[in-house]
Amino acid sequence: MDLAAESLLTLRDFIRWGASRFNEAHLCFGHGTDNALDEAVSLVLHALHLPPDLPPSYFQARLTPIEREVVLALLRRRVEERVPAAYLIQRAWFAGLEFYLDDRVLVPRSPFAELIEKELHPWVDPHQVGRVLDLCTGSGCIGIAVAVHLSHTEVDLTDLSEPALAVARRNVAEFGLDERVRVCDSDLFDALAGERYDLILSNPPYVAAAELAALPLEYQREPALGLAGGHDGLDLVRRILRDARHHLEPEGTLIVEVGNSAAALERAYPEVPFLWLEFERGGEGVFLLTAEQLDALSEVFDREVE
Repeated sequence: MDLAAESLLTLRDFIRWGASRFNEAHLCFGHGTDNALDEAVSLVLHALHLPPDLPPSYFQARLTPIEREVVLALLRRRVEERVPAAYLIQRAWFAGLEFYLDDRVLVPRSPFAELIEKELHPWVDPHQVGRVLDLCTGSGCIGIAVAVHLSHTEVDLTDLSEPALAVARRNVAEFGLDERVRVCDSDLFDALAGERYDLILSNPPYVAAAELAALPLEYQREPALGLAGGHDGLDLVRRILRDARHHLEPEGTLIVEVGNSAAALERAYPEVPFLWLEFERGGEGVFLLTAEQLDALSEVFDREVE
């Protein structure tokens, strides 16, 4: 056992040591936590098979020699490999729910979580939502969270990536939602001919090429297919805007996250009245358009994709 393991004894010791090493290494956070201390807490508790809401009195508990080595190994991997903590523990929280994930999918961090926890209020009447599409689903967290929080809904999860869909299927099974949640292999709407939805939610790849190249290493550990949105970040968003109206009910709603590409979207479509959603817990770049608006602006959206 090395010097660090010999001098660290309690949970508190290892959390403090881990946070110090994370700050020393200038790690980037944003995959479940936003600071070194919270990241160290999540990793230490996971390594010890302890819950995230552990009572404070336990933090003075001493670790066994084997436990110390296990915890140190996990903390060191975070520093040396710059792998997001969520991949190391293969779990992530979204909308109050715990999901399985690995490096086949992005780590959930969308402000959609707050929208879903509030059951779509005040933007959409949840009682008018029966069928939901989670487009570019990745791990399935958005669509599955909708199915859990709105138990009357039926949800389709679609993605182009078969590895990502394998993760989504696992999460659907873990939540016992096979009867209400369907997983489909589709390049956006290509495999959904004739399907109509009351609500389409999408967190598509929207990172512009220059921004993608400059991302910290932790983000580069994620699948590029889930991030890369082309030169201005809008390659897939343009297609969604063009085709969504063919898959919405007349009173349906489209909600899409475009993140930092929001300004580019407004420049590309100056005539479109995007409604930008606001979130109490932070997050921006999420717009809403109704089926009626998409129909009325169909010529604009068709032109932009040509």
